[in-house]
Amino acid sequence: MRTSFWHTLFWRSLVIIFLILAFIGALLPGLPTTVFLILAAWAASKGWPALDHWLTSHPKYGHLIREWRAHKTIPRKAKVIATLMMLTSGSLMWLTNAPFWVKVFTDTVMLMVAVWMWTRPEPKHELMVLTPANPNTDTPPAPKL
Repeated sequence: MRTSFWHTLFWRSLVIIFLILAFIGALLPGLPTTVFLILAAWAASKGWPALDHWLTSHPKYGHLIREWRAHKTIPRKAKVIATLMMLTSGSLMWLTNAPFWVKVFTDTVMLMVAVWMWTRPEPKHELMVLTPANPNTDTPPAPKL
């Protein structure tokens, strides 16, 4: 009984922390939203099934979590946005009076995250959208009746 209580409390605390970070990430450039939502869903699956269901059913972010769980994919749009945010944050960091080692450390971590992220596959349905609907450009499409 005691182990179950502490187990549930631990996982739910992690969920709340990750959701707060995701919310802050939605407001502040440089802090990712999707990564923290995926982490929140992971922690919720361990100790908060109702919230896990809510996250995976969310109309805006649920598909990202489901795609990650099923295929470990990250959409190209999310990769581009995350990369631009990290690049902006890393550049702005050099304009602050933070210690040199902090600037180097944060930029190195963001570079490693970007490399890891770009090595993840993209969803197949997203790739199909990029292919032309009419590959033969010499003939016009047939009229719809």
